[in-house]
Parts: sequence; C-alpha cells; structure tokens
Amino acid sequence: MKINHQWLSAWVRTDLNASEVAERFTLAGLEVDQCLPVAPALEGVVVGEITEVESHPDADRLRVCRVAGDSRDRVIVCGAPNARVGLKAPLATLGTKLPGGLQIKPARLRGVASEGMLCSEPELGLGDNADGLMELPADAPVGTPLTRYLGLDDHVLDIDLTPNRADCLSVRGLARELAALTGAELNEPEFTSVEPVIDDAVEIELLAPADCPRYIGRVIRGVDVSAPTPLWMVEALRRCGMRSLGPIVDVTNYVLLELGQPMHAFDLARVNGGIRVRRAEANERMTLLDERDVALDPDMLLICDDKRPLAIGGVIGGLDSGVGEATTDILLESAWFNPASIVGRARRLGLATESAHRFERGVDPQLQRLAMERATALILDIAGGRPGPAIERADPAHLPESVTLRLRPDRVNRLLGTTLDKGEISEILKRLGMAVEEAGDALEVAPPSARRDLAIEVDLIEEVARLVGYDHLPVRRPRGRLRLLAGSESEVPGVRLRHQLAARGFQEIITWSFVSHEELVRVGQDDGAQELANPLSREMAVLRTSLLPGLLRTAGANFRRGQNDFRLFELGTCFRNGEDGFIEPARLGLLMTGRMHAEHASGPGRAIDFFDLKGEIEHLLALNRVSGKVTFRPCSESWLHPGQGASVYLDGECAGSFGQLHPELVKQLDWPKAAFVAELNADRVRRTALPSHRSGSRFPAVRRDLALLVDHGIAASDLLEAISEFGGEKIEKCIVFDEYRGPGIDKECKSLAIGLIIRDLSRTLKDDEVDALIGRVVSGLEQRFGVRLRG
Repeated sequence: MKINHQWLSAWVRTDLNASEVAERFTLAGLEVDQCLPVAPALEGVVVGEITEVESHPDADRLRVCRVAGDSRDRVIVCGAPNARVGLKAPLATLGTKLPGGLQIKPARLRGVASEGMLCSEPELGLGDNADGLMELPADAPVGTPLTRYLGLDDHVLDIDLTPNRADCLSVRGLARELAALTGAELNEPEFTSVEPVIDDAVEIELLAPADCPRYIGRVIRGVDVSAPTPLWMVEALRRCGMRSLGPIVDVTNYVLLELGQPMHAFDLARVNGGIRVRRAEANERMTLLDERDVALDPDMLLICDDKRPLAIGGVIGGLDSGVGEATTDILLESAWFNPASIVGRARRLGLATESAHRFERGVDPQLQRLAMERATALILDIAGGRPGPAIERADPAHLPESVTLRLRPDRVNRLLGTTLDKGEISEILKRLGMAVEEAGDALEVAPPSARRDLAIEVDLIEEVARLVGYDHLPVRRPRGRLRLLAGSESEVPGVRLRHQLAARGFQEIITWSFVSHEELVRVGQDDGAQELANPLSREMAVLRTSLLPGLLRTAGANFRRGQNDFRLFELGTCFRNGEDGFIEPARLGLLMTGRMHAEHASGPGRAIDFFDLKGEIEHLLALNRVSGKVTFRPCSESWLHPGQGASVYLDGECAGSFGQLHPELVKQLDWPKAAFVAELNADRVRRTALPSHRSGSRFPAVRRDLALLVDHGIAASDLLEAISEFGGEKIEKCIVFDEYRGPGIDKECKSLAIGLIIRDLSRTLKDDEVDALIGRVVSGLEQRFGVRLRG
C-alpha cells in the first residue's frame, strides 16, 4: 500500500514528519518498506506561461516561444506539439539541473537563441506522458516554484501490510491507525448524500446472495468523459502508484485509495436491462478490459445484465461494457463481495488488480453507501451529470455479523507483563474505534465493522500491546522452576536414528506434507487421506498418508539428473482419517538403488538387491536393541514386487513393509532401474529393550548343523521359531547358513542348512544330552512341518 504523507496529514493533524510516521507504523506492526520523496529536486523549475508563439525560420517542427516566469521574459525554442499562447507549463530556467542530469544552458537551435527549457512530465520525473509539455491549470501563478505549487515537498510511504489488516488499505484506515498511535485528533471529512435529480434506475437482482449480499447501483446521466481530471487528483493518484485514465476511472480509483472501497462504472448504454449478480454458467466466456477473451469457471462471480456478463465481480470489468470516449451515461457500482468468492480467481486469470487485492482480504461491509455518495459527488464536480437514486439490494443473512468480545484485564496483564487497569485498557481500545462497556471484572468490546481480523480475546490483547508499544512492554523473566525432563530410556531418540542411517550411507530428505491425490493412489495409500480446504495447488491438495510419494519424487529428481547410486531416508509424520478419528503416525522411509559399493579396481560393484535392504533393516533393529522378536513374512502391498516384498513383525505386530518397487510403478515413473523401498512404523522401531544383566557361561558351547528338506512354502523364520520352542533354553542361537534347490532333491522341496548353538549355563553338556535335544527338535519339526533330514 502506497500513501503520501500530505494526504495522510490532511486527515490527521500531527507534527510528525514522514520518517517519524513511518517509524510509528513499523513499531505498531505496519512495516514501512520505503519512505521516498514524491519527486526529485526541481530547484530552478517554475510555472511558466507562453505569451507568444512563432514558427521557427529553419525548422518546420520547432516553435519559437516567448515565455514569462523568469526574472524577465525568455525566448525558448520548443518542439512540443501542444505549445500555444496562454499555455502554462513547467519552465526550467538557466542553471537548472534536471533529474536526468541535463544542465540548462543558453543554446542556439538552428540559429535561434534559446534561454531555458519548457518541460514534459518524464523530463521532470513526474510521469510518463511524453506526448507534449506538462500542462498546468490556467490559474497557476506564473513564476511560482513548481515544487511549491504542486506540493512536491512530500514523501510516499510504501507499507507492507499483512493479509489480516485489510482495514489499512486506504487513507481512511491508515489515518485512524495513526490517530490511535499518536493520540492526535482524527479530522475525517464529512461526506454528504447526493440528492437525486432524475428517477432513472436499474433493477438489481442478487442470484448469489452468499457471494454478494450487498450491491448498490446508481445511474448518472449526461457526464462529460472528456473533462480533465483536476491536477490535485492526478497528483494524488500518481503518488500512490496510479496513472490518470479519465475522470470517471480516476474518481473510482481515488475513492478506492481514500476509503478502501473498490468501485466500477459501466457505460449505461451498453447495459441491457437490469443487473443480475450470479455465478458463471457452463462454457461461458467474456472479454476483459485488457482485451483478453477468457473462459469463466463455474465458481466465478459475475455482474451481468439480462443478456451477458459485464464484469467478474471484485476482479475486473468487461471490455464491452466499459466507459469509453462516447459514453454519456454511466451506472456506478459499489458492492460487498464475500472474500471466499474472490480468493484465487484473479490469479487464475493471470491478474493482480487493486480490487481483488482488497476484496480477497475483506472490505468493510458497512462502507458501500458512503463510497457511493463520495464517488457521485466527485463525478458531478469534475464531469457534471444528473444523478439518479442509489438503489441498494442486500441480504442481511449473508452479511458479516457484528461481534462482541469479552476481554479480561487480568489476562491482558498476565500475557503482556503490564500493570494496566481497566480504564487504561478501555481508553486504548476506544482510540481504535471500538465500543467498550464494563461487564463486572471484564470488558465487553465491539470492534468496528472494518476490523474483521478481531475475532477472539487474544486479538484484543494484541491491539493493546501494539498501542502500548512493543518497545515499551516490560521485560520480565519467567517465574517458577523449570525442570528438564529426561528422555525415556525405552525409546531411541530420533537424532540417534538419523545419525545411524547417515553412517550407513543414507542421506536424509525432508519433503512436503502436502501431496497430490494421484500420488497416493499410485502407491495404494489414498485410503483415509485428508483433503485441504484451500490447497496451494493440485499437486499439494491432500495431507500425505505415507512417506512413499516424497521418496519417489526425490528419487525421480535424482534419476533425471544422472544420479543412479544413492540411498535416501526420511523420518516424518503422516496423517490419516481412521476409525478412531484423525491420527498422525510417525513413519520411517528408506530407499536404496544402484550399486552396493562404489566402483573400484576390483570391479564395478554389485547391484543392490532385496537382501541388502533387509539387512539394513535388521542392522537398524539390532543396533538399537528393538524390543520384540523379529520375524519377516511375505506381503502383497500394491507398490511392491509380487515376489520381492515382505513385512517385518515385532512380537507379532506388523512394523512395516519393504522390498523391490513394483516393475509397473517403475515403468510409470520412467526410471532407468529398479529401487528398493521400505516404510516402517517409526514409533515401533524406536522402542528399545532396556539392557539387563545376565551372567555369561563358563562352559563351552556345542554346534550341530542340520540339513533339512522342507516344502517351498515353509518360511525359514517359522523353522527357527519352532527349533527354539522344541530345544528350550539350551538353544542359544540358530543360524541359516545355506539354502539349496536343484538336482538331488524333490522339485517341491528346498534344503536348508541350519546351525544350532547349544549351551548350558551351569555345566558342560554331554554328547548323549545334545543328541537327545537334537532328536526332540527333529521330531518336532517333522510332526509340525513334515521336515526330513537330508541324508
């Protein structure tokens, strides 16, 4: 928001200069990015008047002018097409240095002496109209310094407002803020209603009252669109970053800056029938003021007549109904649009308009009538015309309701560390235009209609803090004893898990919690996905239920950049709607691809396979002494290869799945090679078993190896579990050290070689005891699984 200091000072009488005002605003949370002069130094430039004009004897396009304004009349050679007798324009006298660095000196142009320079807007840094001399009003006093006449001893404040402070997107709002901050009197002008002199009006119909619950229209006939906009208004617009576009548009822009109410004017001759405010229909199109023909989405709000769209509500007008050079009658619009019906529509069309900027953040819902009367009065003063009655249509049920908030002074002081009494707090809030009444030990506060950002008690406390001054709030140390709680010994810290994976060659990634619905469907993880009410884009429309989309997206980016050997991990939170409500489980994702070891002199290195990923998981569980018996079972996750996917179980509880990524998924992603991926329950794999003391045996262990013939469908983990059950405590360890399939055994069988480590803590075992134990184990395996010893 750009605003010039002089305009602000007309509303608030204060002794503060522009820099001091900028500092006050910044300290109150309205950050001023820049405070710049409205014009460069123009010392030596005065108001000049052309008294005589003659043609140049040797140049058809040059004129020899006699100009008053300096200590004496000067002869100046000028090539501007609008140079004429009686014109008043800026005169740069001899010795003046213009903003572009040009020094004005006596010169001869085609043989004629020239003693100065008549200037255009760009030459003075006051605009971009280079079609001729800058024309000044006929009553401009000749010889007066231009800086004094135009009030160029002024500064522009460029304020970076946060989205919640839409009330400060106007001179009126900033003036109220400045008056509250300084305690100065607010000199808000009184705008009187304009009495209609004709009965002409248009019918207004609100077909989308939830989107536009208030619309005011007024017919003004006989306006002169060729009338010049007054210099004071042109300068006010220029200093706030807007250029003059004719009296009607200039007035609507001026009211927008002054009061904060966007307005629009239609050429009444191009309006067919009445005004209908509705949503766009299927396949509807219109041509915008920037001459682009656009398709209208069904969620766009339109201002239409009986036949066609005239404007996109709160965003931009249409070319076919805009005010032009032939316009004599206009329909002036002032409306309140629901921010939810405006947000994002301008960006979707590649637009960034002042109207959309304000309506998206929320305009004062009580401002429309005042803005209509102010704009009407200005148009009549500048362009003439005969106004009709202001016709209003409103749906109070859809207009924002006024709120009353309860504020407790003791809570104000507790949060801010202040010692303000009820009267001081009440006075601060009243300076901000709030209605305050006492209600026992508390205050009942009604914010003004423009402050839609004040919704709960802490919002009022923030306002008190702003006006007291953040730099004046007392500094107090927190009271009470702070006790640092020790972390649980039964849980592995996340930082240790990260360091362990990094030591194994994995690189940590942190991806967005927002993903597209398509990415979740691709890996079969869309069940229970929570959609966002206002997503940044379609690619970030839902909360992730899995870490897989982020891992796959990052891996794809690496593949596209020629990186084929890498290991990734992410430790993060996922989100899901479950039977017990919304849950946020912690997950650990792993991804490996490429070679197990870097290429070196001994060879190119072996490609990573399923067992490498399984080994990393086993290593991680063993390193952290994860509680529970670890077993692996085949799984059928849709994102895993049908023959190379497994789930890891801890004491019978599934703690995650891993394996080779499904070949069809690899093909969809257009990857050059396969990858091996795991997603584990982070809370479960971080649950560690507390260490306990156990005396070591002084007696030697015995190892016996068994070669067992088993069916293909029997898992080795089931055999190991059964061996521990049948052998009892004397079985210290079981090791599968070989697997054979091929000639010499049945096609339906496989041979597993299992080593049994047997030990007794109290004595040395005898051979017959070991033989008996092995017999019990083999017999039990034979009865349960049909296992046979391989002879």
